[in-house]
Amino acid sequence: MNDTNKQLLEQYVKSIDECLLRFTQNKPELQGILCDAMEYSLMAGGKRLRPVLCLEFYRMCGGKDIDNILDIACAIELIHTFSLIHDDLPCMDDDDFRRGKPSCHKAFPENIALLAGDALNTLAFEVISNAALDGKIPAEKAVMLISVLSKSVGTEGMIGGQVIDLLSEGKEIDIETLNTLQSYKTGALIEAACVMGVILAGKYEMIPVAADYASAVGRAFQIVDDLLDVNGTFEELGKPIGSDSEQKKSTYVSLLGENRSKQIAAQLTMQALGHLTRFDNNGFLTELTDDLLSRRN
Repeated sequence: MNDTNKQLLEQYVKSIDECLLRFTQNKPELQGILCDAMEYSLMAGGKRLRPVLCLEFYRMCGGKDIDNILDIACAIELIHTFSLIHDDLPCMDDDDFRRGKPSCHKAFPENIALLAGDALNTLAFEVISNAALDGKIPAEKAVMLISVLSKSVGTEGMIGGQVIDLLSEGKEIDIETLNTLQSYKTGALIEAACVMGVILAGKYEMIPVAADYASAVGRAFQIVDDLLDVNGTFEELGKPIGSDSEQKKSTYVSLLGENRSKQIAAQLTMQALGHLTRFDNNGFLTELTDDLLSRRN
């Protein structure tokens, strides 16, 4: 990334972090531990990719008031964080570390971690609803956003993908099944982020293009994740490597090999960049998309 775009990304992340922290700043005495657990996972770091995508699609589609819709973009990160807390639980992937720190269920009692994920999930939709009640966005637009986000989480989204993932452990699955699994588990929330940015800007005719971009970049993102689980380090990823193999999960690397996986990730990135040409002022997201292919965490 050039210096200007690096500064823009840093400003995005700073604004997102500040917004996320505001969501948990009021800690009722009796439920304080729940808010502490929510905050612990929200502020554990991360690329903030999903809210950044939402903000960028809003901007590229002519949106002017980033501050007015920042909390809505952050609602997507609330969902993402809820999914990470639940993914790490012993009944799911049973991971003790996330982003170099003990997982939420290791830093807090397991039942509190479970409830923290639940609370983050519901908070996301409260944030969007409140944006309409406060007059930030029209009610009709809030309904569209809630529809998109809730679908991305449900049976044909992130949760549905997790179910396929769990049922596929220890089995050989074909590439079509893996594509479906990852389009739900990883891709659906990335697509929601992009589409929500377009909706917020009111440029509805660009929704299919944003969705096509997200489909390509989401799959490329997952392939790079699979490669990093083989080639990365704990210091880079903040969690143990090789967990997919230990849990006998099918991945792009296990099905296609490293070289072919790298080729497909590069092809998908090119497809995503092609879709971006349909948007004005796409320089920042073009560079970010390209950088995702060579990321190390």
